[in-house]
Amino acid sequence: MSEHPQIPEGMSADARETWPSPELIESWLGDSVYDLHLGPGDEVAVAADAPAAAAAARRFRDVLSQFGSGVTVVTTMSGDEPVGMTCQSFSSVSLDPPLVMFVPAKSSRAWPLIQRAGRFCVNVLAADQAGLSNQMASRGVDKFAGVDWTPSRHTGSPVLSGTLAHVDCTVHAVHEAGDHYVVIGRALDLQVGPEDADPLLFFRGQYRTTAPD
Repeated sequence: MSEHPQIPEGMSADARETWPSPELIESWLGDSVYDLHLGPGDEVAVAADAPAAAAAARRFRDVLSQFGSGVTVVTTMSGDEPVGMTCQSFSSVSLDPPLVMFVPAKSSRAWPLIQRAGRFCVNVLAADQAGLSNQMASRGVDKFAGVDWTPSRHTGSPVLSGTLAHVDCTVHAVHEAGDHYVVIGRALDLQVGPEDADPLLFFRGQYRTTAPD
């Protein structure tokens, strides 16, 4: 058992001293109603009295928006309640052992619950699930209202209906990376959904897909 249970496994015990204060986090978030992780509609604000920082942040987002990616929803169970977060920053890591990763912000409301559970399921969204992506990114709402899901085979994390695939995982390691965490998951089960469905993509600040116009 860690001497510092509030600190994710794999992180040095003194790393907490470098975490942003709640007040600073709120200043970054501004009035955004979305809880996003390098993903759709990222509108994280920078203090108005720091024009150089604002310009650098805008440049960072503009350049990184040229890299198109899929869109996922990472889920877990917190007690009897389902938890979910929209996450663009997902990738495979290793084949042996089978590892994947996602990158939540330190300000994420969902990540502490996922970390505490020690398990999660990555749901890969289909082209017709942009609304689901936005719902899972919204704050102050019941994210699972009207959402059809079933418990995953190994961890019991929500598997969302209609997704292209899902990867059921345990938390393997966590690494601090600036204002985010790099979360490595060990895949316990992988399943593919409808093979004729197109993916939901995110590119240059908008949802896209591979289907022709």
